[in-house]
Amino acid sequence: MQTRLGTGIGWRPEIAGAVEGLPGVDWVEVVAENICPGHVPDSLLRLRERGVTVVPHGVSLGLGGADRPDLARLAALAERAEALGAPLVSEHIAFVRAGGPLTGGPRIEAGHLLPVPRTRDCLDVLCENVRIAQQMLPVPLALENIAAFLGWPGEELTEGQFLAELVERTGVRLLVDVANLHTNHVNRGEDPAEALDALPPEALAYVHVAGGFERGGLWHDSHAHPVPRPVLDVLAQLCDRTDPPGVLLERDDRFPSAPELAAELDSIRAVTGRAGIQAGIRAGAAAGAGVGAGV
Repeated sequence: MQTRLGTGIGWRPEIAGAVEGLPGVDWVEVVAENICPGHVPDSLLRLRERGVTVVPHGVSLGLGGADRPDLARLAALAERAEALGAPLVSEHIAFVRAGGPLTGGPRIEAGHLLPVPRTRDCLDVLCENVRIAQQMLPVPLALENIAAFLGWPGEELTEGQFLAELVERTGVRLLVDVANLHTNHVNRGEDPAEALDALPPEALAYVHVAGGFERGGLWHDSHAHPVPRPVLDVLAQLCDRTDPPGVLLERDDRFPSAPELAAELDSIRAVTGRAGIQAGIRAGAAAGAGVGAGV
């Protein structure tokens, strides 16, 4: 069963006060590794008391890596989900470390989300890691598509095919980042519409929206700039296909004023509001077709 989240924003300490004062914020997402379960920030506690949902978003599991998931990291993510009363948790389809005992070399932490090669071998590894994570987490897991500057040689699947098969084999939910789809469109020549067409809409947990900038022909997913029109256009394409359970604005640097954040949230609502209208039209059309079929 999908959790209806609504419109949200990434909670960060630098904008905690602004987030508390923003009108119409239904939920917030917090970086899981930045929260200590025994010392949840007062701002988050106040938001929860108001009925605002809090979702922990992990960045360090590295489920796309060759190693099996670190059980201590999984336990920590589960603990944060329980401490925050979260209806789900999210992570990334990425690897973040390499080396170690399996290779005979030192373990290396990338400090960055690195893209998983879209091959069947890599998909097999990812699926098994996801199953292990799902068994240890007390709530459903949603996985996010990431941005990349380039693709791996010898890839066998498109992004949409890779994500769709991952869902089919594991039942995992999807966190669709439309800014990352735009990034991969600019940097890798991939069509966001093709990826969206391949995704099972019932697997959608929520959506990320964020800003960036283009330099030297590459799109940088900075999370430090206003959301541009092309990213909102990808969100609109997604909304043409389904009514997303939740949409969240991400901002991680160069934080703007509260009125500017509110204006960006309004821009997102303008797009998602259309999705709600279209969903009602689709539902009405389906009901009408059912009545006609029964006559």
